[in-house]
Amino acid sequence: MASPPENLAADSASPGWMSKGDNAWQLTAATMVGLQSVPGLVILYGSIVKKKWALNSAFMAFYAFAAVLVCWVGWAHQMSFGKRLLPFLGRPSTALGQKFLLERAFSGRIPNASMVYFQVVFAAITTILIGGALLGRMSFHAWMAFVPLWITLSYTVTAYSIWSPEGWLLRLGIIDYSGGFVVHLASGVAGFTAAYWVGPRASRDRQRFPPNNILLMLAGAGLLWMGWTGFNGGDPYSVSVDASLAVLNTHV
Repeated sequence: MASPPENLAADSASPGWMSKGDNAWQLTAATMVGLQSVPGLVILYGSIVKKKWALNSAFMAFYAFAAVLVCWVGWAHQMSFGKRLLPFLGRPSTALGQKFLLERAFSGRIPNASMVYFQVVFAAITTILIGGALLGRMSFHAWMAFVPLWITLSYTVTAYSIWSPEGWLLRLGIIDYSGGFVVHLASGVAGFTAAYWVGPRASRDRQRFPPNNILLMLAGAGLLWMGWTGFNGGDPYSVSVDASLAVLNTHV
């Protein structure tokens, strides 16, 4: 049997179980999802509100992305996908060990390092979506406290329950292909609840609410749109027909 080309041969940096094509696409898809948040939602949030809230709104999205990243590798990834602690929660621990990051992920032919990256951008955009319900309502200091608390106490529970191989909802046969439950339902309910408890904007601000920059608003929305290619196309964890259909269906 002929040996594979040198660039495709297995080595310590590219073990035999890993698909280079799948891994390359997974990293690309994750980056596209990340771009939906930074700069996509940063631009959208900063431009869609009144000028006096523009900087605060943009920084809410920027901070959330950075804070979720720290929480995710510190404890939240393992609470979402790690060893079982409860039927709906994993045991908190870091996701930074070399041995762990280089091992094969629980799904697909990719390493844990790629899986951690792919999952953290989903966690980040979910949190930032909640912020959309709070623009002009919540102070930045309150948002700084809210983000790590929500990602730790809420997102990890929903993610583990249906996306972890040990999750109780997954074991019941329930499937969340691309975040309908973990991302959209969770952020929608959280945003609605947070907006209710924080309360409405001042009456004078509700009477007229024009965006401060329509062109930037469209640019942010465009980044959000195209980023869906990676959001849905990366969920099969492979370069496959499923990925192709997911991308096409997303845009259609």
